[in-house]
Amino acid sequence: MLATLLHDIGYAQLLEENCGSGAQFTLTHVGRGIKFMQHYLVKNALPSDIAIHIECLMSSTNPGIAFDSICFPEARTRLLAQIVGSADIVGQMADRTYLEKLLFLYQEFNEAKFGNYASMQDMLRQTQSFYEISMEKKLDGNFEGIYKKFTFHFKDYMGMENNFYMESIAKNIDYLSKVIALDETEYLTMLKRGGIVDKSQFMTPPAETG
Repeated sequence: MLATLLHDIGYAQLLEENCGSGAQFTLTHVGRGIKFMQHYLVKNALPSDIAIHIECLMSSTNPGIAFDSICFPEARTRLLAQIVGSADIVGQMADRTYLEKLLFLYQEFNEAKFGNYASMQDMLRQTQSFYEISMEKKLDGNFEGIYKKFTFHFKDYMGMENNFYMESIAKNIDYLSKVIALDETEYLTMLKRGGIVDKSQFMTPPAETG
């Protein structure tokens, strides 16, 4: 639970970090989060021996780290890391407003100077291949298909043997193919949920202070 709550805490800025929005830590946020976690355990007198386990779980959400390079202290920790890593990917991509939120992600990556996206539309195009190649490989490869077990949750909770998370992802990716088929002047008309398109177009990067 601590790993799931803290895995993205590294985006939060320290009091003395008064430039940017936090997105500039895209490439380093997991490492920053691990340092915060270690301090948090000490400050709250939690068992120090769980730090290595939490670090492994948090590292499993870092796309810049090869899963097989993480030194798991035991098989149970590796399994928990597969669960946390799977939930991190699936939770994002199953969101009903996932496609719209990619417009915010484009702005974040610009601030972080990360990626090679020429435009918001280009990010949408690359997202399709990103999922099909990278994420499917990770979900079915390193994480050994843990996402298939989500069906048990819905059976217990709703009495239905559906994996609604994966169904939602499939719908998002299918709809994405229709969005990216449109030209630059039309594709945003397909993204209507949450008023996110309007918000993303009027957002400006935070001013830097000297």
